[in-house]
Amino acid sequence: MTSEKTLVDFWFDPSCPWAWMTSRWVDEVAAHRDLEVTWHIMSLAVLNEDNHDLPEEYKAFFPRALRYTRLVAAAQERHGREVVKPLYDALGTRIHPGGSLDPDEVIPAALAEVGLPADLAAFSLSDDYDDAMRASHFDGIGRVGQDVGTPVIAVNGTAFFGPVISPAPTGEIALTLWDGIVAAASYDGFFELKRSRTREPQF
Repeated sequence: MTSEKTLVDFWFDPSCPWAWMTSRWVDEVAAHRDLEVTWHIMSLAVLNEDNHDLPEEYKAFFPRALRYTRLVAAAQERHGREVVKPLYDALGTRIHPGGSLDPDEVIPAALAEVGLPADLAAFSLSDDYDDAMRASHFDGIGRVGQDVGTPVIAVNGTAFFGPVISPAPTGEIALTLWDGIVAAASYDGFFELKRSRTREPQF
């Protein structure tokens, strides 16, 4: 008898290092468990568009982040959902472990790696696919509430923010963490478990 697949939805902003760490963990779990993961775009820029109390360094970050979310939305609309994860991997590898802050370098290289047309880069500066990007964003946020960030994960329909982890665990620890978080999130009355971060993302 075959086991039933676990349906996982993962909302990410390509610019977020914490979402990147969590996505690497989900990849590790998926290598050992029967997960069917669907990857969705969300946007820290959209999430914070009405937040006027943010420090200036955060506000300066959002235009760059918005370019990546617009690019992924355009790629999905024009080339299908199957390109979302490879494009996220190609972008994130350059942004996070690669340390690049220049989207004019990151975007062409990522498109070339995935085999997508170079002219898609123009959509990172366009609002042509903002409706689709925002719909995806609010689909994720609507499941967990506005006072969170990225990533948002839903497991068989039960959604939560996070986890915020560093470094991304591997092997048995990754699976133990997955089982524990899914179990906690499955209780309808469970809302928050948190402690202060003591390290930066370790790629």
